[in-house]
Amino acid sequence: MSNHSGKEERMWAIIVHLSALIGLIVPLGNVLGPLIIWLVKREEGAFFDAHGKEALNFNISVTIYAAIASLLLVIFIGALLLIALFLFWVILVIMAAVKANEGKEFQYPLIFRFIK
Repeated sequence: MSNHSGKEERMWAIIVHLSALIGLIVPLGNVLGPLIIWLVKREEGAFFDAHGKEALNFNISVTIYAAIASLLLVIFIGALLLIALFLFWVILVIMAAVKANEGKEFQYPLIFRFIK
Protein backbone atom coordinates (compact mmCIF):
# COMPACT_ATOMS: atom_id res chain seq x y z
CA MET A 1 0.00 0.00 0.00
CA SER A 2 1.29 3.43 -0.79
CA ASN A 3 1.29 6.49 1.41
CA HIS A 4 -0.27 8.46 -1.47
CA SER A 5 -3.82 7.17 -1.37
CA GLY A 6 -6.63 9.56 -2.22
CA LYS A 7 -8.57 11.42 0.44
CA GLU A 8 -11.82 9.60 -0.35
CA GLU A 9 -10.09 6.22 -0.35
CA ARG A 10 -8.57 7.01 3.06
CA MET A 11 -11.99 8.04 4.36
CA TRP A 12 -13.51 4.70 3.30
CA ALA A 13 -10.57 2.85 4.85
CA ILE A 14 -11.29 4.62 8.14
CA ILE A 15 -14.97 3.78 7.86
CA VAL A 16 -14.32 0.10 7.14
CA HIS A 17 -12.22 -0.20 10.30
CA LEU A 18 -14.63 1.77 12.52
CA SER A 19 -17.67 -0.05 11.13
CA ALA A 20 -16.58 -3.01 13.26
CA LEU A 21 -17.79 -1.04 16.28
CA ILE A 22 -21.33 -1.78 15.08
CA GLY A 23 -20.65 -5.07 16.87
CA LEU A 24 -21.21 -3.21 20.14
CA ILE A 25 -24.90 -2.92 19.15
CA VAL A 26 -25.61 -5.63 16.58
CA PRO A 27 -24.58 -9.27 17.09
CA LEU A 28 -21.84 -10.12 14.56
CA GLY A 29 -21.90 -6.48 13.44
CA ASN A 30 -18.13 -6.44 13.89
CA VAL A 31 -17.92 -8.76 10.86
CA LEU A 32 -20.99 -7.62 8.92
CA GLY A 33 -20.08 -3.91 8.94
CA PRO A 34 -16.62 -4.33 7.36
CA LEU A 35 -17.89 -7.10 5.06
CA ILE A 36 -20.69 -5.03 3.55
CA ILE A 37 -18.54 -1.92 3.09
CA TRP A 38 -15.65 -3.92 1.63
CA LEU A 39 -17.91 -5.79 -0.81
CA VAL A 40 -19.42 -2.53 -2.07
CA LYS A 41 -16.20 -0.48 -2.33
CA ARG A 42 -13.39 -3.03 -2.83
CA GLU A 43 -12.77 -2.25 -6.50
CA GLU A 44 -12.34 1.48 -5.96
CA GLY A 45 -8.69 1.33 -4.99
CA ALA A 46 -5.88 -0.90 -3.79
CA PHE A 47 -5.41 1.06 -0.55
CA PHE A 48 -9.05 0.60 0.49
CA ASP A 49 -9.11 -3.02 -0.69
CA ALA A 50 -6.11 -3.87 1.50
CA HIS A 51 -7.57 -2.11 4.54
CA GLY A 52 -10.95 -3.74 3.96
CA LYS A 53 -9.44 -7.23 3.81
CA GLU A 54 -7.38 -6.51 6.91
CA ALA A 55 -10.41 -5.25 8.87
CA LEU A 56 -12.49 -8.22 7.79
CA ASN A 57 -9.80 -10.79 8.63
CA PHE A 58 -9.23 -9.18 12.03
CA ASN A 59 -12.90 -9.16 12.97
CA ILE A 60 -13.44 -12.75 11.84
CA SER A 61 -10.42 -13.75 13.94
CA VAL A 62 -11.70 -11.81 16.97
CA THR A 63 -15.08 -13.53 16.62
CA ILE A 64 -13.35 -16.93 16.65
CA TYR A 65 -11.28 -15.93 19.69
CA ALA A 66 -14.43 -14.70 21.46
CA ALA A 67 -16.20 -18.01 20.77
CA ILE A 68 -13.28 -19.92 22.27
CA ALA A 69 -13.13 -17.59 25.29
CA SER A 70 -16.89 -18.02 25.75
CA LEU A 71 -16.44 -21.78 25.91
CA LEU A 72 -13.84 -21.20 28.61
CA LEU A 73 -16.37 -19.35 30.77
CA VAL A 74 -17.02 -22.63 32.55
CA ILE A 75 -13.64 -22.05 34.09
CA PHE A 76 -12.94 -18.52 35.31
CA ILE A 77 -10.25 -17.78 32.72
CA GLY A 78 -12.89 -17.25 30.01
CA ALA A 79 -14.14 -14.04 31.61
CA LEU A 80 -10.62 -12.64 31.83
CA LEU A 81 -9.93 -13.58 28.21
CA LEU A 82 -13.14 -11.89 27.03
CA ILE A 83 -12.25 -8.67 28.85
CA ALA A 84 -8.72 -8.68 27.45
CA LEU A 85 -10.02 -9.51 23.95
CA PHE A 86 -12.53 -6.65 24.09
CA LEU A 87 -9.84 -4.12 25.03
CA PHE A 88 -7.47 -5.54 22.39
CA TRP A 89 -10.23 -5.26 19.76
CA VAL A 90 -11.25 -1.66 20.53
CA ILE A 91 -7.68 -0.38 20.76
CA LEU A 92 -6.57 -2.01 17.52
CA VAL A 93 -9.65 -0.88 15.58
CA ILE A 94 -8.90 2.71 16.60
CA MET A 95 -5.20 2.33 15.78
CA ALA A 96 -6.05 0.95 12.33
CA ALA A 97 -8.42 3.84 11.64
CA VAL A 98 -5.71 6.35 12.61
CA LYS A 99 -3.18 4.66 10.30
CA ALA A 100 -5.73 4.65 7.47
CA ASN A 101 -6.29 8.36 8.04
CA GLU A 102 -2.54 8.90 7.70
CA GLY A 103 -2.58 6.94 4.44
CA LYS A 104 -0.39 4.20 5.89
CA GLU A 105 -0.52 0.44 5.91
CA PHE A 106 -1.71 -1.31 9.06
CA GLN A 107 -1.57 -5.00 9.82
CA TYR A 108 -3.44 -6.38 12.78
CA PRO A 109 -1.46 -8.82 14.90
CA LEU A 110 -2.62 -12.37 15.72
CA ILE A 111 -5.09 -12.79 12.88
CA PHE A 112 -6.00 -15.51 10.45
CA ARG A 113 -5.74 -14.40 6.82
CA PHE A 114 -8.96 -15.86 5.40
CA ILE A 115 -9.22 -13.26 2.64
CA LYS A 116 -6.04 -12.53 0.71
